Amino acid sequence: MSYTAGDWPIGAALLQFPGTTDDGLPVQDASPRRWAEALREVAAAGFDHVDLTDSWLRPGDLPPERLRELARTLKETELGVTAVSVVRRSVIDPAPETAAGNLAYLLRTVDAAAELGVGVVCVGLHQPLTPAQREALWFWTAPGGGDPEGDEQVWNLAVERLRTVGERAAGLGVRISLEMYEDTYLGTPEDTVRLVQDIALPNVGVNPDIGNLVRLHRPVPDWEELLTPVLPYTNYWHIKNYYRDYDPATGAYFTVPAPAESGVINYRRALELALRAGFDGPICVEHYGGDGLSVAAANRDYLRRILSVKLADPS
Repeated sequence: MSYTAGDWPIGAALLQFPGTTDDGLPVQDASPRRWAEALREVAAAGFDHVDLTDSWLRPGDLPPERLRELARTLKETELGVTAVSVVRRSVIDPAPETAAGNLAYLLRTVDAAAELGVGVVCVGLHQPLTPAQREALWFWTAPGGGDPEGDEQVWNLAVERLRTVGERAAGLGVRISLEMYEDTYLGTPEDTVRLVQDIALPNVGVNPDIGNLVRLHRPVPDWEELLTPVLPYTNYWHIKNYYRDYDPATGAYFTVPAPAESGVINYRRALELALRAGFDGPICVEHYGGDGLSVAAANRDYLRRILSVKLADPS
């Protein structure tokens, strides 16, 4: 599909909206009126799309009538959906029962996305936050779980299970986008490309969320080296940015969230490279900390200004 700068689907992440209401009720069990309260804030920030981040609400765990209520609420708030993003539900979690449960959940999420008319489900291999990560000011400054390096049996299990998800999605007209994340089999561009190629389904591609990598407090390749190899496989994109600094005298690294136009990733250049590689998928803008929705809205406007030039579209 060919988009203009004005109608390119750019959705707001729901990371800044908690999974429980102020009175302690899980959003999953809340009324559509409570769902609409959050979604109206997204629409009021100028968005016409939202990323249904499942840390806020899990479409895959809604019974049919509740799923229809969600569809009606989205229609009433005049929001399309760029994707359903599944967070920290690895199909190769070290606990076999958890991994199997995550696979079943992903399949239900694909079914729910198709029912809602959503064209993309974003999945990853990152695991739940550790206690140290939950206690840290910024969770990425503490070590988290990862996939075993060089373990072909686990790698093949990841391929098999993600292919199963991809095949279910293909039958429903849904694309699967694999989110890059540190210390997983999607933690380097080389591994990410290999995993997609091993899965070998045309509807399974990459979400090159390189913000997940440049924020690490350790050496990382230049952002362009992380991005360029995966662009031919990109079908969805979480965009966020970070300030990054390094003190050679102490060996200390420093990163904090930044607006998309201000951080270490040059998204003007990144979008140019992506468009040149044929990227035409939806985008989600993210930001951690403070009023993340307002920063995401500024990120959206920044991206549209760039797209208007790159697409030679005055709108």
